[in-house]
Amino acid sequence: MKSPVILAMLMTAVLFLGSHAARAEPLKVGQPAPDFSLADQNGKTHTLADFRGKWLALYFYVKDDTPGCTEQACKFRDDIHDLTDLGAQVVGVSVDDSASHANFAKKYNLPFPLLADSKGEVAARYNSLRGDGSMAKRNTFLIDPQGRIAKIYLSASTSRNAADVIQDLKKLKGS
Repeated sequence: MKSPVILAMLMTAVLFLGSHAARAEPLKVGQPAPDFSLADQNGKTHTLADFRGKWLALYFYVKDDTPGCTEQACKFRDDIHDLTDLGAQVVGVSVDDSASHANFAKKYNLPFPLLADSKGEVAARYNSLRGDGSMAKRNTFLIDPQGRIAKIYLSASTSRNAADVIQDLKKLKGS
């Protein structure tokens, strides 16, 4: 018969290993971007495959209609022509629902999809979900036309994110 101490140590090891195995590995430049299938502010479903052949600026943000998230979204809105001229699409993702996204997009005239990740599953796959699951982290992923991660912006700047993406797109495209 095993002693209670050995059983307790085994249980602790199993719990420790199990909790670490459940954590996603950090994403790296060059690896395939995790797939997604989410509805936008108009109820239209978007998948990663929809953007094949184009560059994609996939940005995760904390919450609709908050100061920092509004600044970030409006910077992408204001720079949308530069981004599209470089062959890029912009897509925002948060854990807010489609109705909240619709109000946010309408209020600020946002010309790109805002995806509703209400369960936080996509944010989790992109290591962009806060620990309690209530909000996304402010991370952006520049995904190349083949669906691979080309650049990662952790804790992206609300005021510089769009400009940083444009600058990096120009470098990556050699223009």
